[in-house]
Amino acid sequence: MNNLFCLFAVGAVCALGFLAGSPADAAQHGFDLQAFVGAAPAVALGGLTINRQTLTGLYTAFNTAFNAGLGQAPSQYTTVATVTNSTTRTNEYGWLGKLPGMREWVGDRVIHGLQAHGYSIKNKPFEMTVGVDRDDIDDDNLGVYTPLFTAMGQSAGAHPDELVFPFLKAGFTTACYDGQYMFDTDHPVLDANGNVTSVANTDGGAGTPWFLYDSKKPIKPVIFQKRRDYTFQAMDKMDDENVFMRKEYRYGVDARVNVGFGLWQSVWGSKQAFDKDAYKTARAALQEMKGDYGRPLGNMPDTLVVPPSLEGAALEVVNSERDAAGATNVWKGTAKVIVVPWLA
Repeated sequence: MNNLFCLFAVGAVCALGFLAGSPADAAQHGFDLQAFVGAAPAVALGGLTINRQTLTGLYTAFNTAFNAGLGQAPSQYTTVATVTNSTTRTNEYGWLGKLPGMREWVGDRVIHGLQAHGYSIKNKPFEMTVGVDRDDIDDDNLGVYTPLFTAMGQSAGAHPDELVFPFLKAGFTTACYDGQYMFDTDHPVLDANGNVTSVANTDGGAGTPWFLYDSKKPIKPVIFQKRRDYTFQAMDKMDDENVFMRKEYRYGVDARVNVGFGLWQSVWGSKQAFDKDAYKTARAALQEMKGDYGRPLGNMPDTLVVPPSLEGAALEVVNSERDAAGATNVWKGTAKVIVVPWLA
């Protein structure tokens, strides 16, 4: 028995020596390292044994938690943003300056060029990364990470909203494709005679911003450009530098996306105090909006976007049966109210 124990001990010491080296070193001495590891029992002293199977299981569990959070994220950005897929670093949107209408075909066709404006959106990279300490895996102390990865999924799912709505809010001081602020009083438009005239899609003000637009238009007020969707990845190989040097397994999500402005002609932005008179002004301006050469755009505004602080006022204007004076509320049902926390 003692001889058998000594023989096993010597073999174990030799095996540890080969483990400290490389598989090639072990092979030189006739030692099959993989066969030894495969035959050796997996022993965990009060925790988890870290091997490829364990790490694959962890990735699956963390990815499941991430996807659960991704599905729970409240998302509203598609109500005001057109989603476009990108295949390059930067996408050009010169066609935003061309809104041709049908005309009687007399003589040759009239060709409308698509590069009237040099508006472009450049994709940006975004990421979020979490490090998992090897000691937590050793000690099977992983319960705390599940809600963390669920929260990561929620954050990734809400990220488009975090980009789109603050960008919409910044439209009073940020240029769109025609070089004017998105919400401005002097957008250049050609009148019926071909002369440049100024058109407004805002009535100014200095209060809390709110927005009214026609959601049925194919191009919405904001463009959400997506080059690479939100993807969950891991650095969890035993020979990754972060594992070897810092005993840390890394899990993260990244994407390449960005936002820009779409058509100003179908949206009204205002910082005036929201009431039925301000709402009436916005609706009339949008419905009367015309494109180049006096062509009516046919706007029928149906969506009212407000921050939480204006929810009550918005609902009162478009949902109440009667106004404050007791008269029939003619604006009831004329728009859907969308309350957006990202505008707060």
